[in-house]
Amino acid sequence: MTDIHTQELAGRYIALWNEPDAGMRRKAIEEVWAADGTHVLQPPQEIREIAAGLGFDSTTLEAHGYDEIEVRVMRSYEKFVAPGEFLFRPRGDALRLHDVVKFTWEMVPVGGDGAVGGGLEVLVLGEGDRVIADYMFPGL
Repeated sequence: MTDIHTQELAGRYIALWNEPDAGMRRKAIEEVWAADGTHVLQPPQEIREIAAGLGFDSTTLEAHGYDEIEVRVMRSYEKFVAPGEFLFRPRGDALRLHDVVKFTWEMVPVGGDGAVGGGLEVLVLGEGDRVIADYMFPGL
């Protein structure tokens, strides 16, 4: 049985990464995340190897709070979506266990259907089902 609310949350989460209007994107961020929410990204293997070669023990990237998350989402939008080449979409496989939601997503060419990238998302929800921690694992 599909949990409609969980699928809807995954859809809203992914939609904000595609949102062209900066004001609407910020509003969506504030609706999805808690004010003190955190986005944690495991960078691609290439970046992790470079960081390890420079002596960094931790190679995760983090954004805390609305302002930093907004910059993170904006940069991703500018790199992948704004040029008109790609869109992100959920794969419809969101599952919830207590206050944790996990789902996969994919990046597809505009007008195309074959995924050229993707990842796993793990969201920890707080009050009002807002995201307090978001763990992103790109590379699927």
